[in-house]
Amino acid sequence: MKQLLILLALIPISVFAQDLNGANTLNGANTSWILTSTALMLFMVLPGLAMFYGGLVRSKNVVSMLTQCFTITGIVSVLWLVAGYSIAYADGNDYFGGLSKFMLAGVLEGSLSGDIPESLFALFQMTFAIITSVLIIGGFAERMKFSAVLLFSALWSIVVYAPVARWVCGGGWLQDMGLLDFGGGTVIHITAGVAALVAAMIVGPRRDFGAKPLPPHNMTMVIAGAGMLWVGWFGFNGGAALAANADAAMAMLVTHISAATATMVWMFYEWIKFGKPTALGAATGMLAGLSTITSASGSVGPAGALIIGFLAGVVCFNAALIIKQKLKIDDSLNVFSVHGVGGSLGTLLAGIFASSELGLFSGQGLSAGMTIASQVGVQIIGIVATFTYTAIATYIILKIVGVIVGLRVSPEEEKQGLDVSSHEEVGYNL
Repeated sequence: MKQLLILLALIPISVFAQDLNGANTLNGANTSWILTSTALMLFMVLPGLAMFYGGLVRSKNVVSMLTQCFTITGIVSVLWLVAGYSIAYADGNDYFGGLSKFMLAGVLEGSLSGDIPESLFALFQMTFAIITSVLIIGGFAERMKFSAVLLFSALWSIVVYAPVARWVCGGGWLQDMGLLDFGGGTVIHITAGVAALVAAMIVGPRRDFGAKPLPPHNMTMVIAGAGMLWVGWFGFNGGAALAANADAAMAMLVTHISAATATMVWMFYEWIKFGKPTALGAATGMLAGLSTITSASGSVGPAGALIIGFLAGVVCFNAALIIKQKLKIDDSLNVFSVHGVGGSLGTLLAGIFASSELGLFSGQGLSAGMTIASQVGVQIIGIVATFTYTAIATYIILKIVGVIVGLRVSPEEEKQGLDVSSHEEVGYNL
């Protein structure tokens, strides 16, 4: 008896914590996994995405790019606390969560979301809001005013990201329809890709775009950042299960397979078409594979992931060529081609490959009562609705920002580089 009492005393009291209604019990294993996933998610942005984007721009703009990644992380985090989380996850209607959780009201140390602390759930979801906003800046890299970047990111995270998160994963209308989006292919990748495309068109191309090559200044940074993104994506899709279970394990496996396949497909496609394989092509292919598998990571097994990775490499590669070479849109860091196209493709394929009849599915399967045809119909509605709302709202936000602070730096500042003209700092000796 004495030994039993000692053992009980060693068990953390938090394991038995309940929510305010006493309905749920905190699960230590699930909590530990989401804590880890949250850290991986932030690691994807800082330093992962910051290094990836920083290496892709020219040396005169690297400090500017890194600064934008850091400051957007800060401003989106604060706005998520103030209103973003409430809009996405508080009690409300199918489109807007309301403000009952304004300033995270009611998110107490003992309150739970499912069987993990609600504070952890809010923090985990905050990292998705952060990375989505940071992804967009690749569409207008090297030419937008720093003040415009901050104002745009702040407005966009509240007006676009939070409501779409409500629709897809906060109990909104797309979730009610049965949209399959395990990791956020619609709410993250489609919104970021479409916003980047609209911004690239509104802001206009870089002054040397089309006139001469604009290669990355530091491929070492690019590959290092890409590696961090690959590792961090295990928290992205694996954490979406919100539990340390078989769904998380399968999501991690299919995520890795898709990324590995798309890496090789993009590199060999480039090799065949242009005569040389490049590190940039391999890294971009990897990111395409990760973006495309995100929606389907809870619906497909390894064979499905292989197919998705292959299609991601082919489709996103050609999308990048069409956007820049055919349409002459300076989506500087291929945000739309990789994330917008990849997210749309993956969301569509989730509805096809989730069927047990194809032998490619894992745990999630088709939504209740759905056939492949009806599920694909729901997936298309989700894609079109997200695409349309994001495009219109982003256009309006950019116009408002343009009136308030202006969008673009002067030609002289752009030529000098944003490191010096915007921050009076340099990352490299020029």
